[in-house]
Amino acid sequence: MTTPIDDFSGKRVLVTGGSGDIGRAICTAFAARGARVAFTFFSSHDGKRKTAEAIETAGGPEPLAIRCNLRDDDAPAQIASPVIEAWGGVDIFVSNAASGVLRPTLELTKKHWDWTVNVNARSLLLLANLLVPHMPTGGRIMALTSMGAVRAIEHYAAVGASKAALESVIRHLAMDLGPRGITANAICPGVVDTQALQHFPNRQQLIDIATMRTPNRRIVTPEDVANVAVLLASPLASMIQGQTIVVDGGYAILA
Repeated sequence: MTTPIDDFSGKRVLVTGGSGDIGRAICTAFAARGARVAFTFFSSHDGKRKTAEAIETAGGPEPLAIRCNLRDDDAPAQIASPVIEAWGGVDIFVSNAASGVLRPTLELTKKHWDWTVNVNARSLLLLANLLVPHMPTGGRIMALTSMGAVRAIEHYAAVGASKAALESVIRHLAMDLGPRGITANAICPGVVDTQALQHFPNRQQLIDIATMRTPNRRIVTPEDVANVAVLLASPLASMIQGQTIVVDGGYAILA
């Protein structure tokens, strides 16, 4: 008997940060496989439009787009309430939204810290608290992290700390939710040429180094990341629990 890894018909998927490149790829991948998709966006109405169009082109039903600022205390409720009201719950929750301040460690302020941690880690925890009671057995929680969670990267202290916190939340969700048949895992992409990378002053250098150092000799695409999200959401991944899956073409294995 085969397992329908590519059939998500009837599944309800929520992706935060769906107006960005990786979020859009994840939304599109699930929509193309029959899922209903809800996604959040904040300032990019153009990104929202592109994601909605990509979902429609992929053959998915009209998405539920929710505008919110994950820095706000009430943002998790603003996201969860319309999704639960519309669908009764979710089967797959992907915490992809990310933001933060790129500054040297000793230049970080309380505002910078709160902003970065609240968007990248707190939102995962609070949304999980709201969504899990409406998530069935076989539900999936995923969060996007980065190598900065375990490595020191220039100007990345706040974001790296928030990603390390995110990975810890994922591990503890896995421990707590495993008995309910729900998995929680993190996806750690390598260098991806997204809009977010435009904010790095050494963007081209990062791309060139990653391309040269990666055994696959190319950088990761948003679609590469989305493919792993689909795998983790499939029945084949029911025993992958509490892990951080690195998607970097082998970059991290090299000394």
